[in-house]
Amino acid sequence: MKDSVGMSQPKKVVTRFAPSPTGYLHIGGVRTALYAWLYARQNKGVFILRIEDTDKAREKEGSIDHIIKSLKWLGIEWDEGPDKEGANAPYLQSQRLDSYKKYAELLAKKGLAYADPYSAEEVEALRRKSEEAKKPFLYRDYRPENPPAWDGTQPLRFKTTNIKSYEWEDLVRGKLSAGPEALDDFILIKQDGYPTYNFAHIIDDLEMKVTHIMRADEFIASTPKFLSLYEALDLERPEIASLPPIMGPDGKKKLSKRDGAKDILDYANEGYLPEAMMNFLALVGWNPGDERELFTKEELISAFDIHKVHKSGAQMNLEKLDWMNKEHMKRIPDDQFAVEMLKWIPDTIKKLPDYSDEKARKIVPVIRDRIVKWSDIKTMADDGELGHYFSEPAYEVEKLVWKGSTKEKAIENLTIVKDMLAGFLGEDHTRYKELIFPFAEEAGKGDVLWPLRFALSGKEKSPDPFMLAQVLGRDEVIKRIEIALGKLKAYY
Repeated sequence: MKDSVGMSQPKKVVTRFAPSPTGYLHIGGVRTALYAWLYARQNKGVFILRIEDTDKAREKEGSIDHIIKSLKWLGIEWDEGPDKEGANAPYLQSQRLDSYKKYAELLAKKGLAYADPYSAEEVEALRRKSEEAKKPFLYRDYRPENPPAWDGTQPLRFKTTNIKSYEWEDLVRGKLSAGPEALDDFILIKQDGYPTYNFAHIIDDLEMKVTHIMRADEFIASTPKFLSLYEALDLERPEIASLPPIMGPDGKKKLSKRDGAKDILDYANEGYLPEAMMNFLALVGWNPGDERELFTKEELISAFDIHKVHKSGAQMNLEKLDWMNKEHMKRIPDDQFAVEMLKWIPDTIKKLPDYSDEKARKIVPVIRDRIVKWSDIKTMADDGELGHYFSEPAYEVEKLVWKGSTKEKAIENLTIVKDMLAGFLGEDHTRYKELIFPFAEEAGKGDVLWPLRFALSGKEKSPDPFMLAQVLGRDEVIKRIEIALGKLKAYY
C-alpha cells in the first residue's frame, strides 16, 4: 500500500487467538492469547478471537462460552470474534467450510491436491513397509499415480511438488531451518468434509489478513509444510512467533491439561485478581529487560517486546503468583477492598449474632494483612480467625494468665485496663494503643497485653489487642473484659 507521495505504508498489525473448544483454557493457551493481544494493542492493530471447531469428535459442549468468559475475566478484549461481528465473520471454522472448499478446489485444479484413494488399513500397511525398509514413513513416497477426481467424499491431500530445504525467521527463535524430510503430502480436507488445522488456519489467516501469528513452539516441526502451502497458494506468509512452553513447578515437564494444569477460571474462583494473573503470565517467558515485576495492563502494553520472549521454557511458580497477587491487592483502595471483601465472607460468619457489614468493614486492615487472595478469607473463617469479631469467644480460663504469671495479676491488670476505658471514646487502634501501651510497658507487656488479647479473641494468635478493640468498640471491649474477670474470679 502507498500513500499520496508514493511512500510504502506498513501493514496494519492483525493478530489472532484461535483455540479449539475441547475443554477449558489453561495458562499456556491464555498466555498465547495474552501475547497476541499485547502485540496488537501496542501496535494499535486488530485482535481477533477465532474458534477452531473442526474436530467435532473432541469438541465439548459449553467450551466456547467458557473460552469467552475466561478471556474476559483476564481483561483480554477482542475487536472481532464469535460475540463481536466484524468484517471477517464468521469466526467459527465450522461456519467457514465454503472458504476451505474454494481454496481446496483451486489447489486441485492446479494439480497441487489430490483425492486420497487409500483406506486406513492400506495406509498402515504402507507405514509398516517403510519400517521394514528402516526409513521414515512419508506419504509422498507412495503417492498414487492416477488418483480419482476429488468429489468431496474422500480425504484431499496436498501434493508437495517442491521438495527442498526451508529457512525462515522466527520472531522469538531467530533463524530456523528444516530439510526436505519435513515435507509430506498432508491432508487438507478430511473425509467428513472438515478441514485439518494445517489447512484451515492458513486460509483463515489469509482471509482475515492476519500479519503476526503467536503459537506454541510445538508447531515448529510443521512449519515447513505450512511454508510449502503458502508457496502453492502464492501467499505472503505472516510473521511467526513460536512461544516457549510453560513448565510445571519442577521445571522439567511441560505443563498440560493431562498433567493437572488448572482451568484459568479456577484461579478466578480462588480469588486471584485478573490484573495480577495478567501481570504474572506476561512474565512467564518474557522479561522487560529491567528489574520491574509489577505492571498494570497499560504498562504491559507499552513495555511488551516480542523479541524479548525467552527461547526456553519458563517455570510455573505459584509462590511468585501469590506474591504478585498480594502486591496488586495492596493497590486496591480501602472502600473498594471492603466491597469485594464482603462478597467473600462466608455465611457461617454472616450468621453470627453480632455480625454486620458495618462491623466487617472495620476488619479491612486485618484482612489486608493476612490474605494473599480473596478465598483466604474463607480459610481464615474455617480456622477460627474471624468468628471472635462477631460473637463472644469461648476459651479455657487458665489461658487468660500469661506464662509464669498469676491469676491475681491477670485480674489486677484487666481491671485497670477496664477502668482506663470507662471514659474513653476510641476512634482507631492508635488511640487505644496510646491509652493502654504505656501502662503495659510499666506493668509488663505480657502481663497486660496477653490477658487482654485473649479476653477479646479467645485465640493465642490473633491481631494485636488494639486492632481488636477498634473493631469491637469500647463497649464490647469492656463487656468482654468483665466476662473474663468473672471467669478468672470463679476459677480455682
